Amino acid sequence: MTASPNPLERAARLIVDCVRAVTRRRVAVACIGLVLTLIAAAGYVTFASLRFNPARSTIAVRVLLPESGGLLANQDVTLRGTPIGRVESVSFTDTGVVAVAAIDADVRIPQDSLVRVSALSPAGEQYLDFRPQDDHAPALTDGSAVGEHQTTIPVSLAHLLGDADGALAQLDPAKLAAITDELRVGRQGPQKLAALLDGGTFLISTLDSVLPQTVSVLRNSQIVLTTLADVNPGLRHTTQNLRQILRGVNAMDGGFRTLLDRGSAPMTALDNVIADNSETMSQLLGNLTTIAQLSYVRVPALQALFPTNRGSMLDAVASMIRDGGAWSLVDIYPRYSCDYNLPRRPPSTPDFPEPYRYTYCANPDPAVLIRGARNAPRPPGDDTAGPPQGYDPLAHTDPTPLGPNSIPTPYGGPQLPATPPN
Repeated sequence: MTASPNPLERAARLIVDCVRAVTRRRVAVACIGLVLTLIAAAGYVTFASLRFNPARSTIAVRVLLPESGGLLANQDVTLRGTPIGRVESVSFTDTGVVAVAAIDADVRIPQDSLVRVSALSPAGEQYLDFRPQDDHAPALTDGSAVGEHQTTIPVSLAHLLGDADGALAQLDPAKLAAITDELRVGRQGPQKLAALLDGGTFLISTLDSVLPQTVSVLRNSQIVLTTLADVNPGLRHTTQNLRQILRGVNAMDGGFRTLLDRGSAPMTALDNVIADNSETMSQLLGNLTTIAQLSYVRVPALQALFPTNRGSMLDAVASMIRDGGAWSLVDIYPRYSCDYNLPRRPPSTPDFPEPYRYTYCANPDPAVLIRGARNAPRPPGDDTAGPPQGYDPLAHTDPTPLGPNSIPTPYGGPQLPATPPN
């Protein structure tokens, strides 16, 4: 009985037999390898590079452009830089250009997407790039159209050169030659020039991201600078006036310094006066508050007592003297007076009594003191027209409060200092 061969030995023999068979048919195997390589390369170019897929479904989207911007048929269509289709055709319309893009049906593109014709390099190679603004907006469908207000195109070379004309015209050849000569002197000239170009590129790229704001700033600056140029004579005249004013202020510098040095003494004296009279001033302010409250409720009576339609003295004289004579008005209506029935002190008595507290007219006739305090309008419920119950008709007001600066008023006047003998 023979033993079964080892599996490893069997696999090794099979490999050796295959190698011998291939060696005997080298030409046929090489041809088969070349055919398989050609099929793989053609499939890669067709499906990967040319992105040809007969099983893929697409939708046609019309993109309206103001100009072609260098866009041609069979160029890429991308979504945020990722290829999603091809441009089938670019044709003219009455107002611009319409590009038909074949896009993968599986890719969802919102209808409010911005479409831009971009270039891979300065040499061209334009493509159509979709930039969605809101991912939740409705998606584009087969036959949808993107309006011209949603599309932008790159600046053409002719337009760029035309715009650069004005900037180049402002360059001074002599100054530009001086710059190149200075850069050529030192060894670091090429590095400095490269740094200048890099800085300019960075500046232009930064301004490109804020292009609308930059254009607005330039337009507003033009208005401001034009306005400044218009008011330049006035500004020059104002500068001359300010120079004269400052020259005068400089001439009076010593006087200002003296005023500041000596001004502290009067202010200190004023502070001392206010401090010395603070107690009396507080009582005075309290009395003024009481007077103000009493005057407020009697404003109608005060307005009737002091009317504002009297006119000036010249008007009164002019109304009296006219037509060759002096005219006057005599009123024979009697004016009643009232006696308050209070004792009168002789005016020659050298004392300083306080006034009576209650001075009420005892005559109830309404014709007496028509404009007096008794007939003054009062708020409802105010009974101050008559004396209070149980009052003392001979009562006096409170004595005047004495402060540190009060002048003593004894009977007969203050005691004078003795006269020194001669």
